[in-house]
Amino acid sequence: MDTNLDSDRAPIDWMQMGFYAAAVAFNLCLIAQLFTVGVAYFQNPAWWNIHVWFVRGYSGLSLILLGWVFVTTFPSKIQRLVVSLPLLLGLQFVSIHLKSPLNLAVLHPLIGFVLFYISSSLVHSVWRTLSPSDRQNGLV
Repeated sequence: MDTNLDSDRAPIDWMQMGFYAAAVAFNLCLIAQLFTVGVAYFQNPAWWNIHVWFVRGYSGLSLILLGWVFVTTFPSKIQRLVVSLPLLLGLQFVSIHLKSPLNLAVLHPLIGFVLFYISSSLVHSVWRTLSPSDRQNGLV
């Protein structure tokens, strides 16, 4: 066993690991939401209600992540990704509920895909930050 290697590794920050778990949960919720909208559109319109209630259920997690990212130590890239989550969810809400002559509902799916991209990037970035090999090699 190489004790030199073990002493070079930074200790695991449990707050960061918890944040990572919450970011993964948020990402999985987005995947499930995409699944429910697909089923509602292509298979059974009754799934629209599940889709709506699902987003109402997990959107609060974006606010929890927002508070959490500023009480733990993360790079500014991760902070920016987290700040964009509730903003994009707000745009999602406005695009579907605001009735205007511009028909903003057209942007709803596009914002959803951007939200999924940002969430996936967040999970990847946090993993890279917490990865022992990346920390040891000074890549983070």
